[in-house]
Amino acid sequence: MTTVAAQTDVKKRIADELPRLRRYARALLKNPDRADDLVQDTVVRALAKAHLWQPDTDLRAWLFTLMHNQYVNFVRKSVREGSQCSIEAAYDLGKPASQTDNLMLRDFKRALDALPAEQRSVVLLIGLEGLKYEDVADILNVPVGTVRSRLSRAREAMRHLMDSPERQSTTAKQRERSAILRQRAPLALEFADPRPLA
Repeated sequence: MTTVAAQTDVKKRIADELPRLRRYARALLKNPDRADDLVQDTVVRALAKAHLWQPDTDLRAWLFTLMHNQYVNFVRKSVREGSQCSIEAAYDLGKPASQTDNLMLRDFKRALDALPAEQRSVVLLIGLEGLKYEDVADILNVPVGTVRSRLSRAREAMRHLMDSPERQSTTAKQRERSAILRQRAPLALEFADPRPLA
């Protein structure tokens, strides 16, 4: 394969990984604009360093390694410069949460966001991206045992956070309301159409 053809192939393969990079960046930063900036910085760096990528290695793992390093640089820069908030984001700060969201997804997201950054990265790379422990260890530049222990601690913490008394009381209230409705309208429930409303 000629050098030009190889570079074209690498560019195409990098473009194919963009959705995964974007998903990981958004989960990591929790801000779509900053996540897009991180993806852009990662792709620019990957294209500039494409000659360093070994064709017999995993391109996705290499890209996630670049992204992780860019993220670490971003965090360090943010600590030095302080955080900033756009006017649009500041306007939304006082708005109540939407009640139409799926409660389970909301609780999962809260639990994931409550994790330390090291544990959240491992959960996202293994659970969301489906990477192997060894690849995650290379991306984060830690031993495989550290990846396993971070994942174990993250799972335990998420289990605890998702089963917190606050969540259990919400679920208990929902069960109580359902029981009251069943007592008040048994005939309506018997003849109700079991299909969900469109």
